[in-house]
Amino acid sequence: MNNVTAHKIDGQVKWFDPVKGFGFVVASGGGPDILLHANVLRNFGQSSVADGANIELLAQETQRGVQAVEILSIHVAESEDSVPLADFEELDAPDVKNLPLQPARVKWFDKGKGFGFANVFGREEDIFVHVEVLRRQGLAELQPGEALAIRVMEGRRGLMAAQVCSWENALDKED
Repeated sequence: MNNVTAHKIDGQVKWFDPVKGFGFVVASGGGPDILLHANVLRNFGQSSVADGANIELLAQETQRGVQAVEILSIHVAESEDSVPLADFEELDAPDVKNLPLQPARVKWFDKGKGFGFANVFGREEDIFVHVEVLRRQGLAELQPGEALAIRVMEGRRGLMAAQVCSWENALDKED
């Protein structure tokens, strides 16, 4: 077995398809696309990643090209064309951060419709989850049954997620 060294790379997610189980990252410094496999993403604690998200990873050259072996961080690129949700117009970042993180599970999510629902453990009420809330955290979609940590607020039409993160990354969001 040869000793292959992984290199730290900053880049941007070109696309990722959780159904196919992979996607590609474009390195900031140029070069070939970097294969991002779903297992590497899951090891980071996410099942999806938003197209265009900034990503820091470790990659190595393989016989099949450059592949990500570990994700170090994912940061959402601020988009000027993202649609602000009316429910959030009066809410600022410190307000959201002051909401408690609660354990939840995805009931269903339809990326095509741009929304879905989750339930906080021990409670029956459905919590509306909008795709824009996911994008702000670097996520692209959710899978039924996926464990989450969410901050919930009362929206114009009921309970809604103000922030969503993977259960594995919830401790990072407490700071």
